[in-house]
Amino acid sequence: MSATADIILRAERLTKRFGGFAAVSNVDLAIERGTIHALIGPNGAGKTTCFNLLTKFLQPSEGKILFKGRDITRTSAADIARGGLVRSFQISAVFPRLSALENVRIALQRQRGDSFDFWRSEKTLSRFDEAAMQGLEEVGLTEFAATPAGELSYGRKRALEIATTLALDPEMLLLDEPMAGMAQEDVARISALIARIARNRTILMVEHNLSVVADLSHRITVLARGQVLAEGPYAEVSKDPRVIEAYIGVGHG
Repeated sequence: MSATADIILRAERLTKRFGGFAAVSNVDLAIERGTIHALIGPNGAGKTTCFNLLTKFLQPSEGKILFKGRDITRTSAADIARGGLVRSFQISAVFPRLSALENVRIALQRQRGDSFDFWRSEKTLSRFDEAAMQGLEEVGLTEFAATPAGELSYGRKRALEIATTLALDPEMLLLDEPMAGMAQEDVARISALIARIARNRTILMVEHNLSVVADLSHRITVLARGQVLAEGPYAEVSKDPRVIEAYIGVGHG
């Protein structure tokens, strides 16, 4: 990373203790604007805790988080989302009985500051239809606009979830295991989608699928036992003996 890199999200000595156990310990992270940055590591490495700290679903025991140079360590999750840092969840978070279009429309309604209610007239809500269709187009779901979300394939549900997240117009998107539980064809589709939406956004993702990480990421941070083990481009990190031992397992490299 160059000295002049534009850092959009920075964590300094980020630490989270649960009783006497440090799930995350003195983690430093610097995410460069306009990149896809992956957070990887074996089970129990502290990835999810770190992710929850960055998105303010957990409060750090120690350390500092800066977004666009502003200290957000004590800022609420809702406030940082309004500021442009938005998280997409590992469990698909869509309304199954509503159509794909209606799901995106509700997200747009929230983003524009309207109260989050379902009893508004169809006429009031329909003013969001054009923008909602654009959102569906961005994630390749135009033909499924009228389909109830619960009837979509798993991969398309995830694409819809990303569309509802994008409706919040984030500068930076945090993706929690976007490929979890997907068939190979869905992995390819969502990988292409992430690459496309990253053209004008920054993305930080936790991901187990190493081939996805290799294909998509500009930079990778490897966590092990709650600490940063290695950081750099995939080609470099994947050859690190400590990473091979901790993440891939002895004998795989």
